[in-house]
Amino acid sequence: MDENEIKFLVIRFSSIGDIVLTTPIVRCLKQQVEGAVVHFLTKPAYASILESNPYIDKVHTLGNFHASINELRDEGFDYIIDLHKNIRTFRFKHKLKIMDFSFDKLNSEKFFLVNFKKNKLPDIHIVDRYFESVKLFDVVNDKKGLDFFIPEDVKYDFHEMFPDEVKFVVFAIGGQHTTKQLPTERIKEICSGINNPIVLLGGKEDQKVGKEISEKLEHVYNLCGITTLNESAYIVTKSTVVITHDTGIMHIAAAFKKDVFSIWGNTVPEFGMYPYLAGANSEIFEVKDLKCRPCSKIGFKKCPKKHFDCMQKQDIQAIIEKTNNLLGK
Repeated sequence: MDENEIKFLVIRFSSIGDIVLTTPIVRCLKQQVEGAVVHFLTKPAYASILESNPYIDKVHTLGNFHASINELRDEGFDYIIDLHKNIRTFRFKHKLKIMDFSFDKLNSEKFFLVNFKKNKLPDIHIVDRYFESVKLFDVVNDKKGLDFFIPEDVKYDFHEMFPDEVKFVVFAIGGQHTTKQLPTERIKEICSGINNPIVLLGGKEDQKVGKEISEKLEHVYNLCGITTLNESAYIVTKSTVVITHDTGIMHIAAAFKKDVFSIWGNTVPEFGMYPYLAGANSEIFEVKDLKCRPCSKIGFKKCPKKHFDCMQKQDIQAIIEKTNNLLGK
């Protein structure tokens, strides 16, 4: 090991969007700390997000706890940057006995907003809160936004769907929880009103809804559960507008500075995880002044109040009009 090296272990176990949100920390550590060697610990399912990142020297995946501890001990880290901050990361830090740095998750403030609808949260994005963890190293936010690196051999052929020169929309219809997703009929309404081709992206769990919509509308193409994450990201790079729920594709689109129309249900942008430094025409769509919102900082399988007004009352026509306006430019 070079005596001038400073070896960092950044920890974020999940999920797609949350990991993408850590990329400014990785980049700025690597570029601003002389001799910085940056390793990243995550779950195996998310390693592909990081493996092509030129600012990360090595990706470690979470396996058997004791085996992982032994592997990490052998690396001889100087510092841990904990960007997950939960019981599991505490166990790792306790065993590794390395100086660690973290950030304020503002859980009390989120609790007050969810349960008492009193907003005590600072008006600051989580990316900027992450930078609290590296301020001792004089690392500052370079304001270049998020990173997502697609392997050079990853492509997706649109030839059978529409010509290369045609402007199209990506609609990420998935979401980790049902209360973060528009009902199928509302998604159909949006797709029906958009003039250009639409590519639906999502996981295997979204295939059924995607198929139902694409079979009814000939200008809609369902790739839910078909493309890999990197292929989905490649498709995002070729799109003109990205319509998305509060999900991982939202942050990937922001990384590519796409115009992002994000649709918010039971969660709220005030939690600090809205699209970060996305395209100039990006816009947040939400139903404000609902007494029940936010009902959770994560989400539910169904609306606790049963009316689901946070999604049912979305201004669908505004989403359609603004999308068509961008496509027409």
